[in-house]
Amino acid sequence: MTIRTILVDDEKLAIQGLQLRLEKYPDVEIIDTCSNGREAIRKIKTEKPDLVFLDIQMPGFDGFSVVKGVMEIEPPLFVFVTAYQEHAVRAFEANAVNYLMKPVEESKLDDTLARVRQRIAEKRSADEAEKLKNVLAEVAPDAVEAMPEEADPNADRYEKLINIKDRGQIFRIDVDSIEHIEAAGDYMCIRTADNSLILRETMKDLERRLDPRVFQRVHRSTIVNLNQVRQVKPHTNGECFLVLDSGAQVKVSRSYRDVIARFVH
Repeated sequence: MTIRTILVDDEKLAIQGLQLRLEKYPDVEIIDTCSNGREAIRKIKTEKPDLVFLDIQMPGFDGFSVVKGVMEIEPPLFVFVTAYQEHAVRAFEANAVNYLMKPVEESKLDDTLARVRQRIAEKRSADEAEKLKNVLAEVAPDAVEAMPEEADPNADRYEKLINIKDRGQIFRIDVDSIEHIEAAGDYMCIRTADNSLILRETMKDLERRLDPRVFQRVHRSTIVNLNQVRQVKPHTNGECFLVLDSGAQVKVSRSYRDVIARFVH
């Protein structure tokens, strides 16, 4: 698996340094480099890379503007590289794979590329399964309809309590008390009626720990506890809002509106 990669930084030495560090990874192919945000948006749209290492602090279009500028296409994975620690939260809110401080440490680069490989493998596996299902639907629709639902051998083994280390303390959270979960890169914001805690974990990993009969994805970056839903409020363009026990409202995107079907009988 080759990871087609673009490097974006307005400092030439920074690009050269990252190129040298990436030489040790045979599966990373640097297909282009960019020195500003506008150029990066054009290259991402035309080259369609798997991964972009993106400087945040650039004149004109900064790194966050680049992410916004490619949202109409299927965006690549982003890794933010910067000298400014204060941008970390915004980086994770932009759903970055990781946030690397300059100069980039080798161990953290190793960890970042391991996450990238995992994300790409998960996406490709899901894409291949969907393609196979579509082909079967065309050539053997009866077979698809007859396919049994896969039983989950761990149906009764999902987490009941989650330990979260936040602000120097360890919190033990009853999963039933969780209202919803919001993703910010590889951090999860766990929201209960009276607290918000940050967990260092990917959404994919967290989904595996939670009972899918109760916790459902309703947006690309949001999971909701369906037992906490008290009202469904229609919105425009096929979207809607779920009103939770605490009064909080969570948007359901059109891609996940089938989740709402269970509330409408």
